[in-house]
Amino acid sequence: MKRPDHHNEVEVNLLRSGSVTYLLGGKTVTVEAGKMSAFWAAIPHQIVDYSNVKEYFVATIPLQMFFQWRLPDAFVQPLMQGQCLSEPGSEGITQYDAMLFKSWVADLSGCTLLNKRPVMLEMQARMERFARRFLGDTENRVESSLSSGLPDSRLNKVEKMACFVAKNYTKKVTVQQVGHLVDLHPNYAMKLFQKTFGTTLISYLTQLRVSHAQRLLSTTDLPITEIALESGFSSISRFNDAFYSSCGQSPRAYRNAG
Repeated sequence: MKRPDHHNEVEVNLLRSGSVTYLLGGKTVTVEAGKMSAFWAAIPHQIVDYSNVKEYFVATIPLQMFFQWRLPDAFVQPLMQGQCLSEPGSEGITQYDAMLFKSWVADLSGCTLLNKRPVMLEMQARMERFARRFLGDTENRVESSLSSGLPDSRLNKVEKMACFVAKNYTKKVTVQQVGHLVDLHPNYAMKLFQKTFGTTLISYLTQLRVSHAQRLLSTTDLPITEIALESGFSSISRFNDAFYSSCGQSPRAYRNAG
């Protein structure tokens, strides 16, 4: 990748050989062969190195669907906090996963609802096994030892802004605060962000908050007002407007449909 990518999905990687190194939220994360890995792709990420890669499988799961699967919170929360999670691997599991990925590609090439349904069911089952195996591995209860902090120089100003927002979206975030973070006038910082990512920083912030609310609506019985505040919105009216604009339905209708 020539520049960081971001999309509001959970990205799942599998390599049959070699390794791929990402710059993810200001840290290098190496995805090794034989281990299924996953991260939240809303955090800017970029491949910065790779070695001896022959087969490289990537699947993306819409965040709304991922939340509806109601996976263990101890598995979901590290993803939402910017960690790349890796499952303990074995040759048998790797072969099975490679066959799964290939069958998903074949099914989805038909691009019909009948083809998509078994893929989504298989993805859900596979992620449930991933979560169970990850949580059963005590070494993975803390952040992967493959992740290491990098000097700020490895992140340009726009990447720093995006990472800051992705990690603090439930708090009060202002354009002045973000501009100050990267030593730029707020107006120029916003123009630079939009030019790089094709969306405004405010839209990016709002989408992260809406996605957080979707998870809470799908997985908890919290009152909608409490969800709005916990997701970073300053009022229920702003929350309702943003949610409807993004999802095409009210928060209540979204919860009832789940």
